[in-house]
Amino acid sequence: MNDASQATAATAANVPTLLVKIFGKDRPGITAGLFETLARFQVNVIDIEQVVTRGRIVLCALVPAPAGRSVEGELRATVHAWAESMRLQAEIISGIGDNRPRGEGRSHVTVLGHPLTAESTAAIAARITGAGGNIDRVFRLAKYPVTAVEFAVSGVATDLLRPALALEAHERGVDVAVVSAGLHRRAQRLVVMDVDSTVIQDEVIELFAAHAGCEDQVAEVTAAAMRGELDFEQSLHARVALLEGLDESVIDKVRQEVRLTAGARTLIRTLKRMGYQVGVVSGGFTQVTDDLKERLGLDFAAANTLEIVDGKLTGRVTGEIVDRAGKARLLRRFAAEAGVPLSQTVAIGDGANDLDMLNAAGLGVAFNAKPVVRRAADAAVNVPFLDTVLYLLGITREEVEAADAGDGGTARA
Repeated sequence: MNDASQATAATAANVPTLLVKIFGKDRPGITAGLFETLARFQVNVIDIEQVVTRGRIVLCALVPAPAGRSVEGELRATVHAWAESMRLQAEIISGIGDNRPRGEGRSHVTVLGHPLTAESTAAIAARITGAGGNIDRVFRLAKYPVTAVEFAVSGVATDLLRPALALEAHERGVDVAVVSAGLHRRAQRLVVMDVDSTVIQDEVIELFAAHAGCEDQVAEVTAAAMRGELDFEQSLHARVALLEGLDESVIDKVRQEVRLTAGARTLIRTLKRMGYQVGVVSGGFTQVTDDLKERLGLDFAAANTLEIVDGKLTGRVTGEIVDRAGKARLLRRFAAEAGVPLSQTVAIGDGANDLDMLNAAGLGVAFNAKPVVRRAADAAVNVPFLDTVLYLLGITREEVEAADAGDGGTARA
């Protein structure tokens, strides 16, 4: 800040100001009417804030107090008369200077509830205050399929605020994400997702196993691997071995059986419209992820590959194994190819083999995840709608629907 700017700021901090508050039933023309009224007194505008909730408006304007008691008195009387003519209420409060500066450390705190109760909201707000933060603004991002609200918080470092709110969220049964504020939030990003039980509702290897008659055996090993109780690579080889002899025609059947998670198409479609790049990494198989890449318009896809010889599955996989470490490695590779810093990446997953990827990303999101994953992730979403991740990025439901309408689509999938 140069000397002139510092002098201006110092002067502004000490000048008498008026906070003009208007509230009542909303209708067109209120904002223009208030400032047309204030314009008669040739005042500048220091700050404006307006909120409309269920048809009721609260409009605040901060302006310098006019010189001279008589002129200020005339301004007050004129504003009150205008408000009365509009069937509104007015309050004018004298003070000194602008709003106090926001504290160091700014974060966006997104809270998802299904429903969002007054009790949980109070608890989250109290935790923010207890951590030394101040709530500067609150607004709603979505009202369905969950209620999502965002708190703009200052005065406390994001890294200190996140664990405090994670604990409260767990106790209250709501989802909370805390990300640092700044230009990076609106920058182009790369979003990389796990596939099984994240982008899709199924475990692909169990779909194959059902055709081989060994679904129960495979499901038991899969569950243990996702809990982190078994080495993923060993469990992968053990499960794939049970598929030996299956005809390759089963691949088309499995592709048709795959069920997308609710909101998956909406999430991917919205991210792509915003210029994001989107990819998937899977401990499953390229025979399915390549199909998903084409169907969903993904930029990246990587998974293990089932070996096929003479039209039959051999019970082995070929090429590089995509395991826990492999997923994090692929995230870094995709980020480099996309030209996106790792700090601007978002990773989403549900199992223990996603942990390295979630920790490596700028924002790691646990989606309906195992407890060990929820505890380690930056944010957790525990509702069955994948597109709620959009709210963690500050995207509102209205923005999603407006984009759908403009593109001729209204279905949510």
